[in-house]
Amino acid sequence: MTDPTHSGTPLLYFGFSALVVLLLAVDFVLLRAQGSHKVSVKEAALWSVVWVLAAAAFGGWFWWHLNGQYGPEVANLKTLQYATGYVIEKGLAIENVFVWITIFTYFSIPAELQKRVLLWGVVGAIALRAGLIYLGAVLIHQFTWIFYVFGLFLVFTGIKMFVVTGKESDLGTNPLLRWLRGHVPISHDLHGEKFSILENGKRVFTPLALVLMLVEVSDVVFAVDSIPAIFAVTSDPFVVFTANTFAILGLRAMYFMLADMADRFHLLGYGLAVIVTLVGVKMLVMDFYKVPIVWMLATVVVVLAVSVLASLMTGRPGKAHAAQR
Repeated sequence: MTDPTHSGTPLLYFGFSALVVLLLAVDFVLLRAQGSHKVSVKEAALWSVVWVLAAAAFGGWFWWHLNGQYGPEVANLKTLQYATGYVIEKGLAIENVFVWITIFTYFSIPAELQKRVLLWGVVGAIALRAGLIYLGAVLIHQFTWIFYVFGLFLVFTGIKMFVVTGKESDLGTNPLLRWLRGHVPISHDLHGEKFSILENGKRVFTPLALVLMLVEVSDVVFAVDSIPAIFAVTSDPFVVFTANTFAILGLRAMYFMLADMADRFHLLGYGLAVIVTLVGVKMLVMDFYKVPIVWMLATVVVVLAVSVLASLMTGRPGKAHAAQR
């Protein structure tokens, strides 16, 4: 079997990038046409289905393309890697959602203004992750031992996630936020969907711009975790890029689905910690035992399902105590 390490050609990269630009352009046009409004759970669920179907449609086309180029064996393997990477990225992206909820709540950003922030946040995240994926592919090609570094990092990250899950975070003590407030001119009030305004003849940023900066920085933090995780599935940068991008494209719809019920999934953080730790272990033992992709995909799906069901069945402890009082 001829297994191409790089399934993406310049034409494929260009075509996929053009597709992403087109999808984002449609999103911007719809945002302008609809105006600022609160996204309902029904609307968010519909868009979530659309993005999942788009990712599945691309996976089907990807299989067809590889089948014609290399045969069904390679097509099956690469498409399974794509699906596994997509599920892992989609699961880990939930952590982004929880952080976004904290940021929007802290700054009291109205629901109708959140959509524009997250759309620009998605654009920035895709561009940033493209660069990180390229860097990761170069490092893996030049230094094969980097897999062990990624593996150790993911195991450490998974353990850290276990420790911090369930603990309240105080955004007011965030050093980046304190630095931005001390060095960047920021207006006191929101001005609709504007990110900057003229105030006393000077250009200043609005709190909405500050929120966008924090959203982008939070994605940098999570990208450092999630991108090594998907490289544990495949070292093919085109598969990593496409799976990662489709997971990010649907992240905004996921946020609006979970925003009003995030507290109900209080055990999900532990499930994500298990996934990150297992992916790290897979990278560490890859020279001794290669975990089948099917097993990995099944494990990720089962862990996510169990953590969600356990959350719904048990209820959040803090809320239970509050109800008793």
